[in-house]
Amino acid sequence: MPLAAHRLRFELRELLLVGLGAIPGALLRWQSAVHLGPWLGGSAGADLLVNVVGSFVLGFLAGPIPRRTGLVLLVGIGFCGSLTTFSSWILDVVKLLEKGQPFGAGLLVLVSLLLGLAAAGLGLGLSRLLYRRRR
Repeated sequence: MPLAAHRLRFELRELLLVGLGAIPGALLRWQSAVHLGPWLGGSAGADLLVNVVGSFVLGFLAGPIPRRTGLVLLVGIGFCGSLTTFSSWILDVVKLLEKGQPFGAGLLVLVSLLLGLAAAGLGLGLSRLLYRRRR
């Protein structure tokens, strides 16, 4: 098989994995805003939740998982890429600033960063714990 044909086949496989992960991630993102947003204080609360969950999952995937390329494409790039939302998070901050709530905007930035870092660290730690035991 010529190199160009092999590369194209490999790229199509990668594209398929990313797309298959993106669909449930986008649907979960949308449904979290619809169903959890009212319980979590609106879109800012829902965005915070999906970003923390995504940080945890990406932290887990960053660990020592064997043969993880397909998993990273499917779950990391596809699912988490469409689940998490930087642009909506920034828009939530801007909306709080426009409402004259600079403390709330600053708090959202601080809490998001701290929880995101903690979640990514916990995910990475769990991955290392699970995959060290299997070796």
